[in-house]
Amino acid sequence: MSAGAKLMGIGVHRASRVVPNSEIVDRINSTDEWIRTRSGIVERRWANDEETVEFMATNAAREAIAKAGIDGSQIDLVIIATVTHFLQTPSLATKIAHAVGSTGAAFDISAACAGFCHGIALARDAIKGGTSTYALVIGVERLSDITDTDDRGTAFIFADGAGAAIVGPSEADDIGPVVWGSDGGNYDLIRQKEDWMELVTSDSPGIPHLVMDGNPVFRWAVFTMAKVAQETLEKSGITADDLDVFLPHQANLRIVDALARATHLPERVQVADDIIHNGNTSAASIPLALHAMLADGRAKSGDKALMIAFGAGLSYAAQVVTVP
Repeated sequence: MSAGAKLMGIGVHRASRVVPNSEIVDRINSTDEWIRTRSGIVERRWANDEETVEFMATNAAREAIAKAGIDGSQIDLVIIATVTHFLQTPSLATKIAHAVGSTGAAFDISAACAGFCHGIALARDAIKGGTSTYALVIGVERLSDITDTDDRGTAFIFADGAGAAIVGPSEADDIGPVVWGSDGGNYDLIRQKEDWMELVTSDSPGIPHLVMDGNPVFRWAVFTMAKVAQETLEKSGITADDLDVFLPHQANLRIVDALARATHLPERVQVADDIIHNGNTSAASIPLALHAMLADGRAKSGDKALMIAFGAGLSYAAQVVTVP
């Protein structure tokens, strides 16, 4: 058993194709200004044909392992959060575990945009409980595969990428307790529009698309996640004044800004804004955002960060972590 757990290294794969708003607007009868005002997004990244979820997850994992300074064979738990690995079985995690040299337990979880935070919570508890020593947690998505490019409400939002973290033992509790839950009463606000079986047996087989009821999601996210943020701080034994970095799920820049205000963050706290240039990458958004902030100096090793994510279901999870 370990007294605590910590993030040891972050790795990412950013999809190669940069897609500006100008490439989106004609299909949805919109404008660059409308997209920026509504979401804050200037451009997003979509994967090319070679950048499968396996490819992106493996690249992110290898960088995280290298930064953690361990060998892949030391990893005894691999958790992958994704909604765009289209095989029911086997899990993507087993392939990634093999790719990095691990023979540990490996499984996928489906918690949509909150999946990475769920995975970090599971890894923390496994390490504190003595079940695991080193865990690899990955959020990876190819949301461009399930985006309807003619849907004015979602075509400009979703993107592709992968982010990974190594979680290991620590003398301090550098990953705080999780606050998580779900609101199944709003299950239909973000959803897969079509059923797989209905589509593959139809006269025009295809891939299901995501749909979202944006305004209710916005209201729910700001109201509910502000309370979750406060509960997470209290459960971690700190206040907003103790934070250095705010890492909300990169769903919408308006939601990010509203959450930052509702959480009463001091002005010095750095707030993630990765959505501006990378779009909403669902389970990958928080590690991608943290990696970017480490790269440009807005986040530093030892900083206290509040990670908070929400998505389809509606599911959510949050915890305070020490930046690796």
